[in-house]
Amino acid sequence: MKEPNITKAVDGTAVYYTIFWSRLRKAEKFDIVAKVPSVSGIFELYYQDEKKKLHLLYVAKAFYGGLMNELRRRTDPELEDNPSRRRILSTRDCYYRYAPSDSYKDMSDILYFFSSTYFPDKNLHNHSGRFTEIFVKEDSEDKLVDV
Repeated sequence: MKEPNITKAVDGTAVYYTIFWSRLRKAEKFDIVAKVPSVSGIFELYYQDEKKKLHLLYVAKAFYGGLMNELRRRTDPELEDNPSRRRILSTRDCYYRYAPSDSYKDMSDILYFFSSTYFPDKNLHNHSGRFTEIFVKEDSEDKLVDV
């Protein structure tokens, strides 16, 4: 298994990121503390519905505090401010995956790509302003269907 990470190739004003995701893991407090590094990176959080289908709940970056702390915070219903997310965290099995990155600007570009792909009607994230075109390829050993 390849270690989770993010690579980048620049071609003029275009950037090509490849995300090598960690294995998808059930979001349990002690597992996160034991398995997730305290480094910066991006993560996705999913919840499982009654038909065992995974739905994206959250995609975000963790910089200060690192992936472990951010994932612990985002998976704890007692720390969640949003009532609908709190209800999901309390009643559904949740799963996460992550990819470390030490570049805040790279993470911003990737989140911009994801937010414009997953939520095209909303302007959730800004890109770094370094590139006119941003491309993201995902590599995962798990069988998730992404856009």
